[in-house]
Amino acid sequence: MDNITHSVIGLGVGELLHRSLPPEPQEAPQRTRRALFLFSAWFASNAPDLDLFLTRLMPRPFGYMLQHRGHTHTLLLALPQALLVLALLWLLWPGARKLLKTSQPARLGLALCLLLGLGLHMGMDFLNSYGLHPFYPFDNRWLFGDMVFIVEPMFWVLLGVPVIVALRSGLLKGLLLAALAAALCFFAYKNYLSPVALAVLLALGALMTAVQARAGLRGRGALLLGFALSATFIGVQGTASTLGRARVEAALQRIDPGTRVWDVAMTAFPSHPLCWTYVSLDSKTDAYTLRRGTMSLLPASLAPAACPAGLAEPGDGGGQLAPGIAVSAQATGSLAALRALQSNNCHADAWLRFGRMPKLSGSNLTDVRFNPDMQDNFTTVQLEQFSGKPCPRYVPGWERPRADMLGLPVHTQP
Repeated sequence: MDNITHSVIGLGVGELLHRSLPPEPQEAPQRTRRALFLFSAWFASNAPDLDLFLTRLMPRPFGYMLQHRGHTHTLLLALPQALLVLALLWLLWPGARKLLKTSQPARLGLALCLLLGLGLHMGMDFLNSYGLHPFYPFDNRWLFGDMVFIVEPMFWVLLGVPVIVALRSGLLKGLLLAALAAALCFFAYKNYLSPVALAVLLALGALMTAVQARAGLRGRGALLLGFALSATFIGVQGTASTLGRARVEAALQRIDPGTRVWDVAMTAFPSHPLCWTYVSLDSKTDAYTLRRGTMSLLPASLAPAACPAGLAEPGDGGGQLAPGIAVSAQATGSLAALRALQSNNCHADAWLRFGRMPKLSGSNLTDVRFNPDMQDNFTTVQLEQFSGKPCPRYVPGWERPRADMLGLPVHTQP
């Protein structure tokens, strides 16, 4: 997820924990505790993304693909990260250190802020099609949620608004609420949000404002409602993603019975459970086919072409798989060629520890999840550039997402 989402979730966790635990006996330590909870939950909710500094360990594009959402996004390293943040707070914040020495609620709340912040970061990153591997090294598979767009304003509204309305400064509160509303309107203007989605988000923002204003500075109602609605939204998106994937698989089987569908990656449109981008991968004999397009889960009322144009697929790659499932681009490849490349080219093998939807074009590899019309993107590697060069160092032991298609053992350990 984007770091605005990680931040508002962390701030929501910190605020909710502060309001849920018994207050401190005096106002000064109470203010310190609130600041401590908000900062620690916010920092923990963003800390795993510090692995971006590790991307320089490997040449492009391998560094970003294999080091980001890497070791810091595992449960094994969650506790060391929490202890590191705790140590920094203890050493650099005298007021917090004094509070933690005397207050059991502060100690409990801080521990929960750190663990929930780190855990929710991984949980939110799981929700989109990029994926992560939280159980490494015990299970080094990539896990893909395929249910929420990587920048989802629904969470900004449901969790950000209660935090903003709880601010003491009326001016800052007004500026932040206006900025949020302006951002939503801008996204709608750029056709990333549908008019209906914009109206729903603005209505939810008004609702959360009213609930938080009524709850007061210590009330938890708005935050509890925000987290409950966020969980409901995720559940709706997950159900819609499962339904969409099943429809694509069924359509591919109808087109060519006996086809093996290896995977269907689903990417949601923001705040719109009916509109999705899909990428499918299937094969029959040696040939495999990638298809990418837009789908509507309610085609009788909403055609794929009516989904927000800013994220819709612009190409025309072969009409429709089925009613409501449009194809914008497709590509074919050879399983034998891909398997030979994995066996004989260590750079290609490293790339395949990330690539979920591999398009092989000459000596170029691209994961077509990340750009319309299967165009080159941040995953594209020109293997000729690495011809004769040593194999890349620091390759993590993530299991190859397409180990099944490559004929490799699945669930291997590093």
